[in-house]
Amino acid sequence: MKRIEIIVQSEISRKVIQAIRNVGVSGVTLIESLGQGGGERPEIGGKQIEFNSTDVIITIVNDSQIDPVISAIMATAHTGNKGDGKIFITNVEQSYDISTKQKSSEII
Repeated sequence: MKRIEIIVQSEISRKVIQAIRNVGVSGVTLIESLGQGGGERPEIGGKQIEFNSTDVIITIVNDSQIDPVISAIMATAHTGNKGDGKIFITNVEQSYDISTKQKSSEII
C-alpha cells in the first residue's frame, strides 16, 4: 500500500478529490492549511501575504492504483505555474481498522 499526500491550492482541492474518486479511490482526508513555498509572496492591499491558502489531501491506495491516481492529480492540478503543488508517496507498512481491531494490508 502507498500513502499519497497532495498539497494544492485550496481553490483546486475539491476538483483533485473528485478526480481521485473517479479513478476508484474511495477514501480521502482533506486538511485545510496555510503554506509557504519558495516563490515570491503576493501583495494584497499593499501588504505582502505571508502564507497561501493550501489544502493537504491524503489517501491510501493499493500499489496498482498509483499511476492512475497520479495521472488524475496531474491532469487536474497542473497549470504549469509555480505553486501548482506537490505530491509525496510513501510506503504503508501496516494498517489497522480501529472499529474491528483488524490488522491488515487490505483494509483500505
